Amino acid sequence: MKIRHVNQGVFTAVEDIHATVVPPAQGFYWIDADVDDLSVLQPIFSIHELAVEDCLSEEEQRPKIEIYESHYFIVINSIRFDDEEIFLRALNIFLGRHYIITVTKQKINELRTLKPILLEDQVSRPDRFLYHLVDIVVDNYFLVGDRIEARIESLEEDILVHTKKSHLNEIIGLRSEILWLKKVLGPQKELIATLNKKDLKLIDDQLQKYFSDIYENAVKIAETFETYRDLMGNLREAYQSSLANRANEIMRVFTALTTIFMPLTFITGIYGMNFDFIPGLHLHGGSYILLTFMLLLGFGMFFIFRKKEWL
Repeated sequence: MKIRHVNQGVFTAVEDIHATVVPPAQGFYWIDADVDDLSVLQPIFSIHELAVEDCLSEEEQRPKIEIYESHYFIVINSIRFDDEEIFLRALNIFLGRHYIITVTKQKINELRTLKPILLEDQVSRPDRFLYHLVDIVVDNYFLVGDRIEARIESLEEDILVHTKKSHLNEIIGLRSEILWLKKVLGPQKELIATLNKKDLKLIDDQLQKYFSDIYENAVKIAETFETYRDLMGNLREAYQSSLANRANEIMRVFTALTTIFMPLTFITGIYGMNFDFIPGLHLHGGSYILLTFMLLLGFGMFFIFRKKEWL
């Protein structure tokens, strides 16, 4: 657990957690904690037991805001895209009048990238800290969206150039990730809408206008992933169409080869019969003449098919 006093965006370490109970003369306290630290934080800040239970739960939490007497409990999902797989990590936030507590189970990059922004904006209030944090979390969805779009384009090119069975597994896997993420974006959008519109005493009225910009971004993200879902459907159709075209191409080659060998098989069938009176059967050098004729016939048909683009 790390305790910092934040004033004008400048961080000062605080050693004693009990010192954070009293509001500072200026600025606020930021407590960056793990779920194991909740046993210490709960009695000090009167954190509601239901909020603690949500933080400790192994089940995936929906983005939400719960309003208690002395603080707000906010859950928002941070996003990562590693090794072609989407990860969501719950970021639990307790917002008070003179403090903000962030509780996570895993490391979240947004908390590390937040510090220079707070310094630049000279943040001295916990609600403004919350605004910048939510803004960074939502902006990261755009970055992940760009990577997903690039992956879709790359997959489409691979399918058009050389279709493989593994492509279908990639399409199904990526589509499932997008559908799963799309379900999460709905509650997250509602959460940001609440921060934007609802009368919240711990958030300054003027600051709520800034949340409207984040809400617009959240709407764009939801629409973008809706488009990705449609693109994955088109990609699956392209895969099936490419497989059908490849099968047709193979069948066309086999048909042409069969057609070329049909007259050759006919000739060898005639001269393979057990009759004594077959034209040219006892001709001197007849076998060479026949083989030459068969080769010329085969190559002739091959070049005719190539000219007509049947092969």
